[in-house]
Amino acid sequence: MSVDVDKAAQPPADAPPPQPEPIKAIPVRHYGRWVAAVVVLGLIALLGRAFAAGNVNWDAIPQYMFNADILKGLRNTLLITVLSMIIGIVGGVILAVMRQSKNPVTSTVAWFYVWFFRGTPVYVQLFLWFNLGLVFQYIDIMPIYKDEWSDFMTPFLCALLGLGLNEAAYMAEICRAGLNAVDEGQTEAAHALGMSHAKTLRRIIVPQAMRVIVPPTGNEVINMLKTSSLVIAVQYYDLLQAAQNVGRDSGVVVEMLILAAAWYLIATTVLSIGQYYLERYYARGSSRQLPLTPLQRAKAKLSGAFNRGGVA
Repeated sequence: MSVDVDKAAQPPADAPPPQPEPIKAIPVRHYGRWVAAVVVLGLIALLGRAFAAGNVNWDAIPQYMFNADILKGLRNTLLITVLSMIIGIVGGVILAVMRQSKNPVTSTVAWFYVWFFRGTPVYVQLFLWFNLGLVFQYIDIMPIYKDEWSDFMTPFLCALLGLGLNEAAYMAEICRAGLNAVDEGQTEAAHALGMSHAKTLRRIIVPQAMRVIVPPTGNEVINMLKTSSLVIAVQYYDLLQAAQNVGRDSGVVVEMLILAAAWYLIATTVLSIGQYYLERYYARGSSRQLPLTPLQRAKAKLSGAFNRGGVA
């Protein structure tokens, strides 16, 4: 009697399938990360040791933190930043629309404006506004205003024009990129519904373009806050000028510069938080579910920890 060997080796039909052997995962060792971490921590320790051993009067920093002159300079810095950004944003929107225009004159003028103000340093532009009194003795707007140029071009106005007009050139390119990011079909559909060009921009194009415009605009605001320190060249009393004056009078020059840097960091941190939530607001239409904010993540971790503690 012969037996079929192949059939005898086969498992019964109702037998469970064989289980695969468990995979033993061996983590990859990243020795480079440990070396890089040690090097970075060593450099930080050396830097901290150098400042600790240096002749720095650290007590002077909190002592002058809320000095009247320092706060006045901080207020002027924030004022020139806000006003310059308003000029930059309004001017940038106008220039972006002019660049998009089919009128060759307006588009060429807008292109030339952007080319000139983006191609020259803002420091040079500030000096140019400040020294125009050497060229023009009077400002004469016939029926409206007439005065000597030196009385008209104050340090505040010089700083405002130098920063604001320069920023308008950068904002024009940001706004133009945002408008171009919206599909042309949106404009065609709006025109098919009978909307005018202005209404199409206001109701259809600009709200969608804001997702592209807001992030770089937030960066421009932060950059404007730091760039405003250049107005010391035109004798405008800002935070840096105040810190230098207080440091010179009290003999703590380096400490006041560190104090000015601390105030700049505080201001930019507040602006960064505002930028984060503004970007989150305009991202509502592009994401099905917005990521949790840092505060929401912290609350979720705390609630999870309390729940695990209660279960234990």
